[in-house]
Amino acid sequence: MKPFLCSLLLLFTFSLNAQAPAAIPISKEPHHHLVLENDYVRVFRVSLPARDATLLHQHDVPYLYISLGPADVINAVQGKPEAHLVMADGQLGYSPGHFAHIARTDAGSTFDNVTIELLHPQGDVHNLCRKIIEGDLGPCSKTDTGPHGYIDEPLLETQELHVDSVTLQPKARFIQRIQAGCLYVSLDSSELKDDPGKPAIKLQPGDRFWVPAATILKLRNTAPNKARYLLLTVKQGPLRTKREGVASASSLQRARTAFPARLSWP
Repeated sequence: MKPFLCSLLLLFTFSLNAQAPAAIPISKEPHHHLVLENDYVRVFRVSLPARDATLLHQHDVPYLYISLGPADVINAVQGKPEAHLVMADGQLGYSPGHFAHIARTDAGSTFDNVTIELLHPQGDVHNLCRKIIEGDLGPCSKTDTGPHGYIDEPLLETQELHVDSVTLQPKARFIQRIQAGCLYVSLDSSELKDDPGKPAIKLQPGDRFWVPAATILKLRNTAPNKARYLLLTVKQGPLRTKREGVASASSLQRARTAFPARLSWP
């Protein structure tokens, strides 16, 4: 009798394993659209309609995610209880990855975000001015230049990256010295200009561009409204590769290949 029961248990276990769905790579998930890739990051624009769900997909590396608009989504991680995730417009999250999950919009609202895979090991991760991960807040060297200037608020730091929230008031200027590369993600409809002789570049929420190493970026918000950006800055020394490129000419012109074709470049 015992051998029969053991055989039955093994058969049942094998049946359950055979029925477990296999996770697909994030690049194959139809709601995740790859919009930028280099030696540091892979950036996906994610859009999930109301009362819909992604396929089970795998996150193999650490990643950041930024909500475009408010979000109310079910996060169903394989092998764990489901979690209810509510995010504000522009809110940043961090995950160490190495899991598979399904995202569902059961609440009846769309889910739009930008997911940024971090292709290098990140080491220790620390909060700065805001609580992005579990743990205490860290040093907060926030810069506020006044009602006609800009706000630069550090959010998160790893051994490899520094993440900031930058808000430019109308007509405000912002200067950044970039040693090893920087990703900009636009959170609002805005216009940026970095060359007095060229037209401004129009951006929409979720648009992004990569600024190569060894660049001094001089930007001006020419829109009548304030504009928010998420900046992901590489901390290590310059890594100059064919995919990342080296600075030359106008910084926004250098970044033009990172934008969707629909954007109007000078």
